[in-house]
Amino acid sequence: MFIVSFIGVLASLRDNLTLLKVFMYTLTVCLILELLGGILALVFRNQTVELVNKNIQRGIVNYYDDLDFKNIMDFVQEKFKCCGGKEFKDWSVNMYHNCSAPGPLACSVPYTCCITTKPNEVANTLCGYKMLEKERLDLINDIHIRGCTDAFFIWLMDNYKIMAGLLLGILLPQFFGVIVSWLYITRVEDAISEYGHYMDGLLETQNREAKRHGRMAKWFKCMPDID
Repeated sequence: MFIVSFIGVLASLRDNLTLLKVFMYTLTVCLILELLGGILALVFRNQTVELVNKNIQRGIVNYYDDLDFKNIMDFVQEKFKCCGGKEFKDWSVNMYHNCSAPGPLACSVPYTCCITTKPNEVANTLCGYKMLEKERLDLINDIHIRGCTDAFFIWLMDNYKIMAGLLLGILLPQFFGVIVSWLYITRVEDAISEYGHYMDGLLETQNREAKRHGRMAKWFKCMPDID
């Protein structure tokens, strides 16, 4: 978006029709793609959820190797009180948390899946020990058994007003930019068709005044020339 914005600023400063059209068409394509992506995600909701779950499982496989994903996953599990992607058993795909793995993490889940009863409680990093061996109903008081994908969509439904405002805040400036660009292009094209070139009204007035003073200086030699 920085490049697109730079093109728009440069085009408006230079009154360059080509750059103005590139800016407008690029902004229009981005807006259409965002709307199309949102509509497709809603229409094919089940496929979207499956795709998200697969990506989360792929990230869980490299949980301890990818620190960025680890930090994001830990934050999501604590924020939305969830565990794994589709369910808590997703952690079995990790080589350290798989029940066949050696070590203290075998058959366990990360501590961010655990239920905390007190605020600012010091986390027990082994609170998820052997949780993958137990049944879902036996873990209600120990860990969050809901998957993070379902928890996130539930949060979206509960906060639809905030999400609607966020979407409008993203889409409306782009739509406004397309309209303003189109109006500006129309103005430049009208000026070119009428005068053969385009010049801002203020600059045109200054140029006219300079020419008038220049002619007066020729009539009156005592007057200095104005650059």
